[in-house]
Amino acid sequence: MELRELRYFLAVAQEQNITKAAEYLYIAQPSLSKQMQNLEKEIGRPLFIRGSRKITLTETGMLLKKRAEEMIALYEKTQAEIASPPDEVVGEIIIGGGESYSVITVAEAACEVQKLYPSVRFRFFSGDSGDILEKLEKGLIDFGIVVDFSDLEKYNSLRLPLVDEWGVLMRKDSPLAHKSVITKEDLYDKPLICSIQSMKKGSRLNSWLGENNVDFNVNVKYNLIYNASLAVKAGMGYALGLNNIINTTGESELCFRPLYPALHTHLDIIWKKYSVFSRPAQIFLDRLKKVISGN
Repeated sequence: MELRELRYFLAVAQEQNITKAAEYLYIAQPSLSKQMQNLEKEIGRPLFIRGSRKITLTETGMLLKKRAEEMIALYEKTQAEIASPPDEVVGEIIIGGGESYSVITVAEAACEVQKLYPSVRFRFFSGDSGDILEKLEKGLIDFGIVVDFSDLEKYNSLRLPLVDEWGVLMRKDSPLAHKSVITKEDLYDKPLICSIQSMKKGSRLNSWLGENNVDFNVNVKYNLIYNASLAVKAGMGYALGLNNIINTTGESELCFRPLYPALHTHLDIIWKKYSVFSRPAQIFLDRLKKVISGN
């Protein structure tokens, strides 16, 4: 497989139509059809389900789409780093992480880097720890931000200074809104909205609730707290999450109450051991260390 073929394949997957994809790519439709047929022959399995009006991907096609996007992203990232002038600080730094107010420390360091080197760009990717570690392993991101990281065999890490507080996001007219803190007993009969990552076995929140969670009604799971906040506004239940992400001040319909006993987590920024950083990435890491140390 060549990168050109993968780009053509992604165009067909996006447009869901050979003719439209050919127009987008500025190539002849018969030529594109032939190349897609050759790609299927090379892989040995169908990539497309060809309908009368649109083309959809088979299971193999969906897998190839994911891998093709990763390969092209890594190629473009590598190409940009190699093409950067050696006497200039130019390039993009990609950072992946979950939603947390603690990320402001990373943003402060990034802001300082951009003041010194205006040609440096940052891209932030949101995802859970599984997504972050996968992209780090494949070289698709430079740094990852994860919760209470402990795997020091494959990664280097820095602990961010701010501490995140767990609590419950709820409507201000909710029965629990009058309480200053929320206990496990308060939540026994309530519809709960929890993050997918936080409910995995061994997580801090899962341990706080109790490993079996048999006394709790988790009827909604989320990946991003903003979506959870909309579910709370709609009256679907109480969202367990971190403080200082959703605005609960002023005229907001929502309020936040911390858990009791208190539950706190730390964030670590991590990178692969023996990573060969681009010059911008190394400058950012050095600046982040200074911000964390207060220098």
